[in-house]
Amino acid sequence: MNIITILQQFATTQAELPAIIDTHKKRSRTTTFAELEKASAITATLLQQKGLQPGDTVLVFHPMSAELYIILAALFRLGLIAMFLDPGVGKNHINDCCNLYTPKALIASSRAYLLCLQSQALQRIPLKFAIGCPIPGAISLNYTQQAPYDISSQIFTATKDSPALLTFTSGSTGKPKAALRTHGFLLAQHQALVNTLQLQAQQLDLTTLPIFVLANLASGLTSLIPNANLRKPGAINPAPVIAQILTHQPSQTVASPGFLSRLTAYCLQHSLTLPSLQKIFVGGAPVMPNSLIELQKIAPNSQITTVYGSTEAEPIAYSHHQTQTEDVTTTLTGGGLLVGKPVDSIQLRILPQCWGKPISPYTHAEFTAACQPIGTPGEIVVSGNHVLSSYLNGDGNEETKFTVEETSWHRTGDTGYIDNQGRLWLLGRCIGCIDDNYGTLYPLAVEGIMQNHPDIRYSAVILHQGQRTLVVELNKPKSQIDWKSVKDSLENMHIQKIKVCKKFPLDKRHNAKVDYPALLKLSLR
Repeated sequence: MNIITILQQFATTQAELPAIIDTHKKRSRTTTFAELEKASAITATLLQQKGLQPGDTVLVFHPMSAELYIILAALFRLGLIAMFLDPGVGKNHINDCCNLYTPKALIASSRAYLLCLQSQALQRIPLKFAIGCPIPGAISLNYTQQAPYDISSQIFTATKDSPALLTFTSGSTGKPKAALRTHGFLLAQHQALVNTLQLQAQQLDLTTLPIFVLANLASGLTSLIPNANLRKPGAINPAPVIAQILTHQPSQTVASPGFLSRLTAYCLQHSLTLPSLQKIFVGGAPVMPNSLIELQKIAPNSQITTVYGSTEAEPIAYSHHQTQTEDVTTTLTGGGLLVGKPVDSIQLRILPQCWGKPISPYTHAEFTAACQPIGTPGEIVVSGNHVLSSYLNGDGNEETKFTVEETSWHRTGDTGYIDNQGRLWLLGRCIGCIDDNYGTLYPLAVEGIMQNHPDIRYSAVILHQGQRTLVVELNKPKSQIDWKSVKDSLENMHIQKIKVCKKFPLDKRHNAKVDYPALLKLSLR
């Protein structure tokens, strides 16, 4: 089934209800399900007239907006493959990705066309479409024009193996890997998100992550897209977003901890609360208990749920936040971070950590014997219908994939353990673990303790000049800290040095996770 056929149902059953509310030319704009359906049909007709055929790949450069989902719906209607890159990752990354998989066409906002001037790979794309202001050398893609179209005849009949969506890993530890999602994968992911997030038609959802808007549309929800630069969620201007929430009264939101921390700080500073929010789902990076406690203050009516997942598997596990439990104490004493029970549609196991080395195929008996028992840390591996079984052409599989008989398993690159309640505890990235004469030190064991220090914004432990070194970024550059007490709080972790980092390197996507390879390259004082 083509996922767009699900969206079509709501264009009939709730045609005049809002599908997307966004900000256009500094004003709030509403696009109904019927308008989205019509606009995507017109756009599909225009693309088809220019010779695009099922299986062709189209690179899309456009911020989250109604236009983005009109384009995406149009591509799925025609059986085209939507290719996404983050423009903020830089010219070299864009060139690497386009060399891995050459797109047939480019659809971009007028602002994004500046990238074409800097990238030879983008310049080589034969067909270019512009949205917004006319661009020399690009075809204007105007879905408002009265072009002839036929809604029913343009739906590509997809199988579960038909390619639909192409994204790329960040490449922070090497070359980027291409993740190709099929229509069957998207449908399985959609069902997993429906079950985990309890998506119900006609809800209003403040949505910050692109894939969740797609899930919302296929569930009949209205997506309120924040009036913010979502390419840098940890640095957004919170005021316009708060204004949107107070005006439109969304009942739930899905967002990264960096985004929510900006809203929290603003609301606390201005004595504001967001009473309309009944559900908050937060993920994309580790979420510490103190952040959740602060978030609960500004959203007093909300059930806060942390969602754990990855680019290749979303969602994996979830946990409902409780402010006063022994679980919080476990985190504050170095036991890691609770991310909850695995979702029903996924299999999850813990293997002895061997990140950086390929895993040979297992038989079922060998795999069962290799898995770590309850309470023993190791490498988190997952399998399921919404877990990416292979990268494009198998490039990169040797690093993160292995098989158990005929079943593909994915290595998340994270360490953790299962407790006696069947819950997953996260201990941090494998690449951030330290193995030395003292034993194994896990990143989140340290970060879980340090997150409670009022003067420390970020923390991490690395091997620096052969010594276990605590690296911190201070909330205020000239904070006076009793470093001996900090070291004493980590007495069982054998910290040998403490260094201050002026600005912690964070992941580009969520601005919330420590970028360990970048941190190791820094010159620390």
